[in-house]
Amino acid sequence: MKPKKQPTGDRVGWRFDNSYARLPDYFYAQQSPVAVRAPQIVIVNHALAASLGLNIDALTAEEAALLLSGNVLPQGAQPIAQAYAGHQFGHFAMLGDGRAILLGEHLTPTGERFDIQLKGSGQTPFSRRGDGRAALAPMLREYIISEAMHALGIPSTRSLAVVTTGEQVMRETPLSGAILTRVAASHLRVGTFEYAAGQGGADAIRILADYTIQRHYPDLNDAANPYLSLLNRVIERQAALIAQWVLLGFIHGVMNTDNMSISGETIDYGPCAFMDAYNPNTVFSSIDQNGRYRYSNQPLMAQWNLARLAETLLPLIDPVSEKAVALAEEAIHAFPAIYQTEWTTGMRKKLGLLTEQADDPELIADLLTWMYQHQADYTNTFRALSAETLPADSLFQDDTFEAWQARWQARLARQSGIKEHSVHLMQANNPAIIPRNHRVEEALTAASERGDYTLTQQLLAAVAHPYADVSEYYDYRTPPAPSERVYQTFCGT
Repeated sequence: MKPKKQPTGDRVGWRFDNSYARLPDYFYAQQSPVAVRAPQIVIVNHALAASLGLNIDALTAEEAALLLSGNVLPQGAQPIAQAYAGHQFGHFAMLGDGRAILLGEHLTPTGERFDIQLKGSGQTPFSRRGDGRAALAPMLREYIISEAMHALGIPSTRSLAVVTTGEQVMRETPLSGAILTRVAASHLRVGTFEYAAGQGGADAIRILADYTIQRHYPDLNDAANPYLSLLNRVIERQAALIAQWVLLGFIHGVMNTDNMSISGETIDYGPCAFMDAYNPNTVFSSIDQNGRYRYSNQPLMAQWNLARLAETLLPLIDPVSEKAVALAEEAIHAFPAIYQTEWTTGMRKKLGLLTEQADDPELIADLLTWMYQHQADYTNTFRALSAETLPADSLFQDDTFEAWQARWQARLARQSGIKEHSVHLMQANNPAIIPRNHRVEEALTAASERGDYTLTQQLLAAVAHPYADVSEYYDYRTPPAPSERVYQTFCGT
């Protein structure tokens, strides 16, 4: 059953201009969402809708469910499934949108361009024996985590809505089906470039690179070598992004090249999670058996992914192969220093350091070593340091910590600036609330097993203002009890 065109699109305010669909047709396949039996709204992100210039409230609940499930297409939509490739856990594969449909690119009243994508919207030519559908819990997980990431200030795709489909999907057991509406600066990935290189060689790469520059980095049009500049810009964006992940204890879980966005947004929330007790080797993903994408390895994996991007751009960087390789290697080898600068700058903010001093890296490293040795909660330790006085916790009465604290206080005393400025800086960079795994899991269980969305709504309210000190949400700061700890997360596909 094909979706219908929306007869009331003007009430919502859609303004589609579908530039990706004007690229050569080997970049995508024309594909409409597969209509579902009985869509119902679970949640709508009204604040995001308003920022996009959309008035979802102009529709009845039934009309909104039809629209956000793909049963009815908005005016101006040109639905496609995007083609891309990717290195998955180091192994190359031809991929593509196997359960997602890009409805089109919406222009906001201020002229910003955003992809509007339905995830879980049925089979496509790229489904590779999959059913093209999604279960409710993984779609709610993406909604919760992506909105929490946005509130934390981390570049991320956003979630506009989740609807149930009235149908079941078969995984290990039958599960309630759902569709997520995802909003992104674009869905251009490192894997998109890998696909173009294999599909059409240098000509296809040039078309895609020119499109990327025009869409995301138009200032590079005037660069002496725009394609090398594109590589450098993506490297800078990714170094900053991964540093933000690590600074806040986030573990993506599946950093394959098809999950690395060219725009510098976090994309594809599968078995992701935030770390509780500090451990550099933390892995949550059930499919990451060897810890390839463990917490501390994320910068290295980002650099590895970026090297794959660089390989595709070589014919454009310079016609002389040896020179192209040298320029690309120089760019890739700059990643660790860029990342380290971003991370160290962020750590200084987390510790209230207003200036740079030579012994700062050692001060930071010694704190993390102590946290690891004592299994200290990553988020709560930094938030506690942000307080005027440390809480009466036996953890902070340890001799090693007290010695470190004395060094830290002496370091703060050596810098110019008012103490309140340091406290404000720390409180603005050390969240009180993150979407802790056990809280996410209890919300997803209530939703998927009992149809109860109360815990989801409460969790979303708590993570919406992560840096605020709101007594109503104090319970969301508490680390899990041993019996509540989540040791594995699943991608839900």
